[in-house]
Amino acid sequence: MKSICVFCASSSGARPIYREAAASLGREIGRRKWRLVYGGGAVGLMGVVADAALEAGAEVIGVLPQSLVHKEKGHAGIRELLIVTSLHERKALMAARADAFVALPGGFGTYDEFCETVAWSQMGLHNKPCGILNIDGFYDPLLAQFDRALADGFIRPGSRGRVLAARDVTELLDALAKSL
Repeated sequence: MKSICVFCASSSGARPIYREAAASLGREIGRRKWRLVYGGGAVGLMGVVADAALEAGAEVIGVLPQSLVHKEKGHAGIRELLIVTSLHERKALMAARADAFVALPGGFGTYDEFCETVAWSQMGLHNKPCGILNIDGFYDPLLAQFDRALADGFIRPGSRGRVLAARDVTELLDALAKSL
């Protein structure tokens, strides 16, 4: 694996553990000499993961819609900041530049990006692993919903297996790398 896309919030969340996890993820991406592809912001968990990856020597590429440049404060310290016209273009470009995907805790935007990426995998548009960093059980309800949808016949067993999850950064990244 050479490049990993991280979906995360432009907010830091209410608990320090989320910032700590984002920093740990960024450092581990750099330690593995992978490239980080992310939303391009300098604020919230986006800024934390990018700063940690940069400090660890990773190449960092951000993809930011023009409409969010001021709100998410485009990161001035990254190698490449691509400004696009829409969220759709952002997701497509991030997916094209990544070998795997990780969702950190976040809100609707993070869920949208991650779930669309999983759906693209299910439709055969890519065959890249998708993982959730389930910090302190943040994603337990979503993972339970995926299991419920599987049990009730809305998700096929092979499709449910497309979503990897772990509570530990190293464990998740190892699983993603192994599934390539």
